[in-house]
Amino acid sequence: MDVRHQPGLCGVTSLSTNNVNTANPDQKSAYSYDDLLACARGQLFGPGNARLPLPGMLMLDRISHIADQGGEYGKGEIIAELDIHPDLWFFDCHFETDPVMPGCLGLDATWQLLGFFLGWLGNPGRGRALGVGQVKFSGQILPTAKKVTYRISVKRVIARKLTLGIADAVVSVDGEDIYEAKDLRVGLFTSTEGF
Repeated sequence: MDVRHQPGLCGVTSLSTNNVNTANPDQKSAYSYDDLLACARGQLFGPGNARLPLPGMLMLDRISHIADQGGEYGKGEIIAELDIHPDLWFFDCHFETDPVMPGCLGLDATWQLLGFFLGWLGNPGRGRALGVGQVKFSGQILPTAKKVTYRISVKRVIARKLTLGIADAVVSVDGEDIYEAKDLRVGLFTSTEGF
């Protein structure tokens, strides 16, 4: 079994030509699995700031590209990937004799990436998914697939009392678009009490 995605273990568009964070040029434009784990442990953006979940809810193996420009709206883009293996934890339980990756996990990955983007920009606070305008599923992710690709196009970032990110996303498996999400919303909160 692939332990990176086992529960309980803690251990669009073309790419923009500007693949850096223009506000913070020291930020990287791609992140490895180890980098993503560092983010999950709070070591990437600092204590109390945006984090990714640990395995088995971490639905990414790498961020191959992140930029604060580009994407469909020119406001930023993220491209990330998940390698599919037949022994990923969700195939054993969803469903017996009919294994398929739950669509909600692919949707959650898009929220994870939008929250990562907000932290990458340097915004403070803990990420929380706030909703989505519309989701369409037109395909499925089976154990025979090789790779899922997430493409996030940022529409707007509002930084006031809280930071709010709004984006659209396309999820593809082995090059075929299968999910589309419009108006994903993630907020960064400096206090989550009363949320």
